[in-house]
Amino acid sequence: MASKKKQKSTENLNVLPFEKPLEEVRNRLEELESLASQTSQDLGEELSFYQDRLQRLTQEVYSELTPWNRVQVARHPDRPVVSDFIETCCEDWVELHGDGNFADDRAIVTGLGTLDHHRVMLVGHRKGRDTKSRMACNFGSAHPEGYRKALLKMRLAEHMGLPIVCLVNTPGAYPGVAAEERGQARAIAENIRDMFSLKVPVVAAILGEGGSGGALGIAVADRVGMMENSWYSVISPEGCASILWHSADGREKAAEALQLTAEPLLRLGIVDGVIPEPSGGAHRDPAGALSELKKQLISWLDELKELSEDRLLEERHLKFRNMTRSVSVLETAMSPEQTGHEEVLPDPLLGQERLDAAPQPQEEPEIEG
Repeated sequence: MASKKKQKSTENLNVLPFEKPLEEVRNRLEELESLASQTSQDLGEELSFYQDRLQRLTQEVYSELTPWNRVQVARHPDRPVVSDFIETCCEDWVELHGDGNFADDRAIVTGLGTLDHHRVMLVGHRKGRDTKSRMACNFGSAHPEGYRKALLKMRLAEHMGLPIVCLVNTPGAYPGVAAEERGQARAIAENIRDMFSLKVPVVAAILGEGGSGGALGIAVADRVGMMENSWYSVISPEGCASILWHSADGREKAAEALQLTAEPLLRLGIVDGVIPEPSGGAHRDPAGALSELKKQLISWLDELKELSEDRLLEERHLKFRNMTRSVSVLETAMSPEQTGHEEVLPDPLLGQERLDAAPQPQEEPEIEG
């Protein structure tokens, strides 16, 4: 009995604050299921009631998530990680190690695998599943050698004519002194620069956290997707709050202002698709979430293999060039119905926006005399 109570207490540690009403219903449902399996009582009506109630309550709670709630879901310890994707979705997996120069950073995993009919090079942030493996992987915060390893394997994929799949899940690149001494900023910058010139299709997805340059260092891709409850931003909400208000207490306000969740970033054109998660988040059904992720990646790979090399490089460049346009974040994240504008287009030379629906200024006629 003591061991069961201890196990239940341990499980409850992974329940997010806004999920507590769900956990109460779920616990009651588990008790009824256990009772039904141990006795001859007919509990079908009660089981059906609590199953329906749990489903409705889950949909209600997850339909009203704030940006900060989604950040919490993205960090859930039971959320699927890249190792789960490899085990569940990749066939013929062969891991490739080392940056060819200094070390083999475990925070970045690289290797060859097969996704259905596509032989690919997979590059991803590795967070680990338990405390020991998370420490070994530095909680997904890569060192310079990790980014150099990633680029080395991407170049190998280009040489072999293989598409590249990048799975992002990092709070950010490791900011330690040793990492800076070994050229952290340069390693990320070189990755961003060289990924623009890769002559093979590149697809990427944000699994959970997409923190700043640490994420972008392996996310310059032809198609970028986000899991429904992931985040992608130049800084974490806590980091933003500590800079602006000198306290992490403003993290919820910062998360709202940063527009870091999937739907706003899709409207802004930062990502190309939102990958749906099972009801209650990916941590409730990791296999179902990874199945949706695999389906989307394969769809993009099928689409991109039809493009010529020149068009692939041109569209990749234009995709990221368009992200630099100077447009009000609030206005662009809003729908056209809310703004009153039909479309916002960048000037390719000046980097300024042009509102097609807005009236153009008329030249004033010259007045003689």
